[in-house]
Amino acid sequence: MEMSSLTFTKLSVGPMDNNAYLLRCTTTGEGLLIDAANDAERLLQLINSSSNGISTVVTTHRHQDHWMALEDVVAETGAASLAHAADAAEIPVVTGTLADGDTFSLGDCDLTVIHLVGHTPGSIALYHDGHLWTGDALFPGGVGNTWGDKANFESLINDVSTKIFDRFPDETEFHPGHGKDSTLGAERPSLPEWRARGW
Repeated sequence: MEMSSLTFTKLSVGPMDNNAYLLRCTTTGEGLLIDAANDAERLLQLINSSSNGISTVVTTHRHQDHWMALEDVVAETGAASLAHAADAAEIPVVTGTLADGDTFSLGDCDLTVIHLVGHTPGSIALYHDGHLWTGDALFPGGVGNTWGDKANFESLINDVSTKIFDRFPDETEFHPGHGKDSTLGAERPSLPEWRARGW
């Protein structure tokens, strides 16, 4: 998919159909991978389809299905590996940490970090120009799994409501860690139902 300043490619990998996303600045060609989830060989083929490779891998959260290929991808590409500080200790290769509100550059593009606590302590989404990459914090049809933990669910639904739905307009597209994409407008009417059902 192409925006004015950024292109991205979505690739489903591994037995849990994890989505990995390759983002590339259209001006400089600099690349970033969101979630080196699995299938290192396929991810590296995608990365190496451009001579520019990648400079960074961002892991959206600590769950193993989102970083199974991380060590191989970092070793092959020399990319920096970033994750939220609260999840970094359980991710095998992290060279730098991220926090809520951080902005970092991908070539001429700025990506903003949004910390969404509940699925894990350090789950993050990334935002750029009308697009959100939400990991396992937000899906079409609901927030991420909190395994019946009421406190974690309250934290996640509150963070998703205030930091995403209250902040961004309906036309904002989001791209989750598994499955299909959606828009905030398509999901917004269901927020009260999600909160009432508790998952």
